[in-house]
Amino acid sequence: MSHDEAKAVDAALAFAESSPETSRSRTLVWQDPVPTAAAGATMTGMEYMEAIVAGELPPPPIAVTMRMGPIELGEGRVVFAGDPGEEHYNPIGVVHGGYAAILLDSALGCSVHTTLPAGVGYTSLGLEAKYVRPITRDTGRVICEANVLHRGRRQATSEAKLTADDSGKLLAHGVATCMILGG
Repeated sequence: MSHDEAKAVDAALAFAESSPETSRSRTLVWQDPVPTAAAGATMTGMEYMEAIVAGELPPPPIAVTMRMGPIELGEGRVVFAGDPGEEHYNPIGVVHGGYAAILLDSALGCSVHTTLPAGVGYTSLGLEAKYVRPITRDTGRVICEANVLHRGRRQATSEAKLTADDSGKLLAHGVATCMILGG
């Protein structure tokens, strides 16, 4: 743990002692992501995503940390659901924009992943996120749908919308470009 992380943890622990009535805690459990990624490299992108959705492979640690994951898959299309909470809040009292960006980036990249053959990977080259409405713990479940716009030999572009599940209101939207690795 870095010095800066330790400062935040130490401060939270001190406040927990002095004001337990406002304190919260959360325990996280995840699996080593390296063996899962190695298994995924032997599958097509769609097979890998299907194995995660079906619970045959563990979710990546980021999905556990951010309380999100894929719920629908199609060739060049992925839908993620997330459950933003107060543990995702920033200092001004709303969910940090990074939560929306993580959901967008994950869905955008995974939509590209569903188009890839076994042994071929991708990485994000760029992400553009536009925030439309604030997300709070009262927003409830959010849905992020991403679709591939273009898939070339070396690059792919996808777009996504992040909406509140109960109202359908647009919260954020984004575009990503991914580099295709291998193949």
